[in-house]
Amino acid sequence: MGKRIVITGVPGVGKTTVVNGALEQLKGEGIEYRSLNFGTFMFEVAEAEGMVKDRDGMRKLDRDQQKRLQKAAAQKMAQIPGNVIIDTHCTVKTPKGFLAGLPEWVLRELQPDMVVLVETDEDQILSRRLNDPTRTRDMEGSREIAFHQEFNRSMAAAYAMVSGCTISVVKNQDHLLEQAVARMADVLR
Repeated sequence: MGKRIVITGVPGVGKTTVVNGALEQLKGEGIEYRSLNFGTFMFEVAEAEGMVKDRDGMRKLDRDQQKRLQKAAAQKMAQIPGNVIIDTHCTVKTPKGFLAGLPEWVLRELQPDMVVLVETDEDQILSRRLNDPTRTRDMEGSREIAFHQEFNRSMAAAYAMVSGCTISVVKNQDHLLEQAVARMADVLR
């Protein structure tokens, strides 16, 4: 069946950049993973149904719609064989509060072996968000970002309790991308 690794982090932490670098390094060693973005799978369903026009609009859908999209995405991803990375958010900040990115019904479908939290200092995340014109993100201060990261750690522990997976943390600090990529590659080996 292969490994199923969930990679999470708050918006702007650089998880996709770190994962892509690690996958490139591992490919040179003959270790292959297929990288899947949970939000993309959800968006494909939502867009086909005319629910949203862009990915950032999904977090504003009501809870029942989000739950249905999560379940549909997890079912599709569970069918993909081999080593799989699932790039997602541990929690999603919605207008009504935090939504679990990996609720029990998603964990049951995905059966992850590990959850990897990509983190860094909240000031670095804030700076990255402010300098990313490609996304429409809610503006938060450093304290809110720090709280979101702490909340994600708590949720990752809950996910491990439900699924029996392990948890790992990879730091992606400014100007130290190579170290983060090397650490991620070690985790994925």
